[in-house]
Amino acid sequence: QFNFSGAPFDIALPNQRTVRIITQKNIRQDTVYTHVDVSELELQKTLLLQAQAQLLELANKRSAYLEEQMLSTLNAIALARDNETGQHILRTQHYVKTIALRLRALGHYREALSDTDIDTMFKAAPLHDIGKVGIPDNILLKPGRLTEDEWLVMKTHPIIGENTLAATKHEKEHSRLLTVAQNIAGGHHEYWNGEGYPRGLQGPQIPLEARIMALADVYDALVSERVYKKNWTHESAVQFITEKKEVQFDPFVVEAFLCETDAFNEIAQAFKD
Repeated sequence: QFNFSGAPFDIALPNQRTVRIITQKNIRQDTVYTHVDVSELELQKTLLLQAQAQLLELANKRSAYLEEQMLSTLNAIALARDNETGQHILRTQHYVKTIALRLRALGHYREALSDTDIDTMFKAAPLHDIGKVGIPDNILLKPGRLTEDEWLVMKTHPIIGENTLAATKHEKEHSRLLTVAQNIAGGHHEYWNGEGYPRGLQGPQIPLEARIMALADVYDALVSERVYKKNWTHESAVQFITEKKEVQFDPFVVEAFLCETDAFNEIAQAFKD
């Protein structure tokens, strides 16, 4: 017999098992106790947690595989329709990561620059010009400067890229990566002072990843040779970007860049066309 007060209590049995007394009921001359085997419950709980961990691991592996396949496809599309080189994509990827790491080290935007955030920017950076899929060949591949009308068409590529990436966000696990890519594609031609395109966003209205990409893209354009221009020296590009602080570029992003000019030059040489 037990002194049952109405609150459940545990009893250790000689066979190293534990039961929990839940209710007490008197039937004729006997007292009947309702109990559960706590040891069995703990075992089932452990097995359930193990199963959940295995399912989560499988889901993460599936997500990583799908992400890799999606990125490969989108990158192939972007590269096929880009009037830049494949090396341009590699250079700008590394410029973006370099700036992001330095920004965090300087204490700027740290809440938005976790290791995961920076890795996502690195993966999304190659898609910055995917909107060029919608630009006609006679404009995209023109071996010279564009006319004013042609330039107006070219300036639609950020919106095209943004809409293209928005249309691909059908998998929940891809949403963060594609959101960052969408922000980069749609915002990397915006200016800090609001005079950029396509929306004329100003200052913090421009997503951080787009502000970082903007400087990376301009630096690479300046130091790279094109059919319509000679390449600038590294020093001239640094001077130009410095002069565009708080005009075209986020001042903190320029500050980070100026701390990493040697790294930018090294990246430019390592992935030279």
